[in-house]
Amino acid sequence: QVRVVESGGGLVQAGGSLRLSCAASGGIFSINAMGWYRQAPGKQRELVATMPTGGRPNYADSVKGRFTISRDNANNTVYLQMNSLKAEDTAVYYCNVNVAAWPTRRPYDYWGPGTQVTVSA
Repeated sequence: QVRVVESGGGLVQAGGSLRLSCAASGGIFSINAMGWYRQAPGKQRELVATMPTGGRPNYADSVKGRFTISRDNANNTVYLQMNSLKAEDTAVYYCNVNVAAWPTRRPYDYWGPGTQVTVSA
């Protein structure tokens, strides 16, 4: 059973920084991509940043130049360094991992429970 767990959310003032972490574990044959999405109150979930295995990162326009996604492939972990945070970055941040898991090895999206990021103006 694949598990995805985020950590690192919290409350920060505008202009500050936070670093989110996400680890995937259990029954993993291979990981195709890891990424971050967010959902603000009353809004749809949206892509923040993704990084395919062996590929280049992809960012939402709203976070380019401020957020950086990185991966530790040996530990099935993905990070999101968030700098110059704005009030509009306030949301629940979800980790998404596209995994080929045992025994089928078919790719499937797994989600973490989410971590709250609140940026005060």
